[in-house]
Amino acid sequence: MRESRSASQILFGFLPEQTVDLRGGVWKVKDWRHPKVRSEIDSAALRREIIRQATPWRLAGMDAGYVEHLHAGAEIKVLTLDENNGVEVEPFPRSWICKACKRIHETPDATCPCGARGQKGQLFFVGYHDKCGALRAPWIPKCPDHKQVRVVFPGTSSATEIRFECPVCDREIRRGFGHVPCHCGQGNLVFQPHRASSVYTARSIVIVNPPSRERIRAIAEAGGPPKALSWVVDGMSTRTVEEVPASRETLRRQLEGQGLSVEVIDKMLDIAGTVSGGIQGQDIVLSAGQQEDAEAQAVTIALATLESRIRIEDLIDATDAASELGMLYRHRYPDALGSAGLSALDLIERFPVLTGHFGYTRGAHDPGAGRLVPYKGRHGQGYKVYADIAETEALFVRLDPVRVADWLVAMGHDLPTWTDDRTARIAILEAARLPSSTETHEGSVGSSLLCLVHSYAHRFLRISAVHAGIDRNALSELLVPLHLGFFIYAAARGDFVLGGLQAVFETELHPLLNAVMYDEHRCALDPGCTDAGGACMACLHVGEPSCRYFNRHLSRSTLFGPNGYLRKA
Repeated sequence: MRESRSASQILFGFLPEQTVDLRGGVWKVKDWRHPKVRSEIDSAALRREIIRQATPWRLAGMDAGYVEHLHAGAEIKVLTLDENNGVEVEPFPRSWICKACKRIHETPDATCPCGARGQKGQLFFVGYHDKCGALRAPWIPKCPDHKQVRVVFPGTSSATEIRFECPVCDREIRRGFGHVPCHCGQGNLVFQPHRASSVYTARSIVIVNPPSRERIRAIAEAGGPPKALSWVVDGMSTRTVEEVPASRETLRRQLEGQGLSVEVIDKMLDIAGTVSGGIQGQDIVLSAGQQEDAEAQAVTIALATLESRIRIEDLIDATDAASELGMLYRHRYPDALGSAGLSALDLIERFPVLTGHFGYTRGAHDPGAGRLVPYKGRHGQGYKVYADIAETEALFVRLDPVRVADWLVAMGHDLPTWTDDRTARIAILEAARLPSSTETHEGSVGSSLLCLVHSYAHRFLRISAVHAGIDRNALSELLVPLHLGFFIYAAARGDFVLGGLQAVFETELHPLLNAVMYDEHRCALDPGCTDAGGACMACLHVGEPSCRYFNRHLSRSTLFGPNGYLRKA
């Protein structure tokens, strides 16, 4: 059977063990046929992000050792679709229904005793178990005397009200699908229509992935994570991290990697220190765990901006001061940025992003509630990530560090002393410990910071979709909250027309930022929304594939409450 679907539809709707509707029937995806194995992957970033996303299941004991295996170095293969080979599917469940008399048959071409001809329907209920991830076809008994059975649907989607009876003697054989124990021995199967959201939830990751290993090496050769962190903390004043002189500690690490002795390294560093521009200032030093997180997010920013970062300063340099655009970039854009509490906003023309799925769950959507089933490699060796790798466009938004620090203090948090943008960034880095996607840690600096950056990102995304004239689901977020920033990028799905974000950046940025600041911030579902946390589908939520934190850590009060960030004009 050949059927056409877009690559983005396959990425989000045709994954292994997922059921789909095709040609009027129900099918289960066996696997992608001969997918492409990609090697140009930032393996360290991919492994780190999967571990971060899968940790809630590890803490709940529902990951079957997945996170432990990744920590131990288990192989991860990234697979992308081969459009010439597509996806392999099979009918599931194998129960077909005569449209005339509702008899159930085991094959689609079986001759029905009622004499009706034509294509049969298919039973669309499946059984699943959240504790092990199993998917089973319903077992339907037949009349012991006449060896036949028909189904009577009650007009609702409730599986317990479906009746199975003999079409000859009208005996009721069973009501519902029964209490069927799962083979894992941890409970019974749950029967639902196969398209119910509880039957299959893909678990996804998004990372910035450079287009080649050479670009990954470029960051390492430019000084690696310590230099990226220093560059971000210093305000990203150069176009890329490569243009920044290395620090003494960064040079020391590079020279040690070449096997040089300590004496030779010290002499070389002393000589480099006497050359103008030869060595940057000291690296940023934080506590061990915080240093790793801060450096990882800084590397994400460095990789994202390595190819095609356009700053507002670049727009200013490219225009005449007396021209209409020149006045726009020199006056209205900076005023709008300041009012909206932002320090900078850049356009990334070629944002290198990997969107992938590393496993699935069944049952409740909350991370850790059901068994995480990772996609395993052939013969159970290693793991797979089904992915799309693309270069798209993005806006990189950074909040004003001094204003964020002031806001955190107003919220009752203690921060180290700061005097300017750089020291404010360092003070926030030293104090903030980010919660995971499922933790709350209410009252901590990290929780407040994440809630602020995440809430701002969602409001910005929702309003950007309107100003760019595109569907909201065509945009996604990627947060770097320790550095007070986020990316809003065109996702690899939807009807997005490449260039929409660029058009907004070049001519419509000021009305967009004014809308973020001044558009309606009350919710249509108030007071219920406010009482429940101040975030819902009517005000801040976005589609879950677009949100990296499952629509958690959100609140309008962080932006517009009595001490709201956007209240402090």
